[in-house]
Amino acid sequence: MDAKTRFAEVDIRKIETRFSPENLPQNLALVKLLWNWANRKNATPAQIALAWLMAQKPWIVPIPGTTQLPHLLDNIGAIEVQFSQSELAELNASTAAIQIQGARLPDSVLAFSDVEAQPRR
Repeated sequence: MDAKTRFAEVDIRKIETRFSPENLPQNLALVKLLWNWANRKNATPAQIALAWLMAQKPWIVPIPGTTQLPHLLDNIGAIEVQFSQSELAELNASTAAIQIQGARLPDSVLAFSDVEAQPRR
């Protein structure tokens, strides 16, 4: 992905403002950070992202979606990536310094955030 990346009509990223032509160049700083850490830890950016999530709290268990076996195998490899406390602090500080532009999800999807199913009677 780079600043020239555009998405197909059926790709949800087409309507996510974080991936809009106006915001994508700014948000690529996070992609660059992931690549830097991936090179540093001999991992892939996806493995860094998943390992970072798992390092936050013991009860955080990411559930990445994929439709391709190579991506599944890549995701599984995240359990091999470990961060020292100083590395984790450095990575957290680096991510906190990046100001992401655009909404997390389209408004039509955000409307369903924090919506709980009705209790069974």
